[in-house]
Amino acid sequence: MPEAREYPQRPFNPPPGAVDLLLIRHGASAPYIPGQDFPLVDGHGDPELAPEGREQAERVGGRLAAEHVDAVYVSSLRRTAETAAPLLAMTGLRATVESDLREVMLGDWEGGMFRQKVAEGDPVALRMIEEQRWAVIPGAEQDEAFAARVRAAVTRIAAAHPDQRVAAFTHGGVIGQLLAQASGARPFAFSAAENGSISQVVVAGDRWIVRRFNDTAHLTPGFAVASAPPS
Repeated sequence: MPEAREYPQRPFNPPPGAVDLLLIRHGASAPYIPGQDFPLVDGHGDPELAPEGREQAERVGGRLAAEHVDAVYVSSLRRTAETAAPLLAMTGLRATVESDLREVMLGDWEGGMFRQKVAEGDPVALRMIEEQRWAVIPGAEQDEAFAARVRAAVTRIAAAHPDQRVAAFTHGGVIGQLLAQASGARPFAFSAAENGSISQVVVAGDRWIVRRFNDTAHLTPGFAVASAPPS
């Protein structure tokens, strides 16, 4: 009688040619004070990191420095570059700016007003959440255009880094949109990534595989991370 074959469960391995894409939300940015709008870059609010955001940047940098990362990308907004800075200091890598990884443009609510409108339960903000569409905000980027540009950014990154791991420092809206596309979920299903969190998508052509969402283990007390060398 022939010996029975065994088929054990195997650990996940990315398909050949895929990019292992880590999506890091920037650290917490400076608070908005009504009447003191953030400076704008190409129509987008561009606050710096708050002190707690800089601490989050150090912790995510320390975690990723202990793992293998082949390349680093940031958006055109400074809070992503500031979040990536500790990792770059620890590894000697250089960041590539991919402007299409910038946050969704919020039209009349740019410069920080979006936070106030959401916090106060503005009817338009409630409608935005109910309909899961950014474009209900006056002057905001159309949802289809936003989805297309962030997908194009990931497609370019994947083409440039087959069989590599890439850390992309980006924004909550971008992470939510990309994971929704990868999973077929509703547009805002993954809209709650914490500042400094890590999400993960393996991109193999048109096949996108969600591996992780909102990993914040490195932000918890007691998690040991490396520190950036003194500058």
